[in-house]
Amino acid sequence: MLKLKIVSPERIEYNGEVVSVLVPGTQGQFEILVDHAPIISTLEKGVVEYALPKGDKVQLPILGGFVEVQQNVVSLCIEVNE
Repeated sequence: MLKLKIVSPERIEYNGEVVSVLVPGTQGQFEILVDHAPIISTLEKGVVEYALPKGDKVQLPILGGFVEVQQNVVSLCIEVNE
């Protein structure tokens, strides 16, 4: 299981456990799964999609931001596209 925290300038968008996270990286879309290698990357305009433990998938449109992955903790600092 991954621990995901998504923050925007307005609020904490999500803080909890997920199975996977799909992000729109600057070099292309990539998926983060359990035991992913440590990484820091910029994000482009697109959609962040994360899968909850029950199987539901949540989509969050973003304008850009950053992602950091370290020891099964995924941190996203994003600007939400509302």
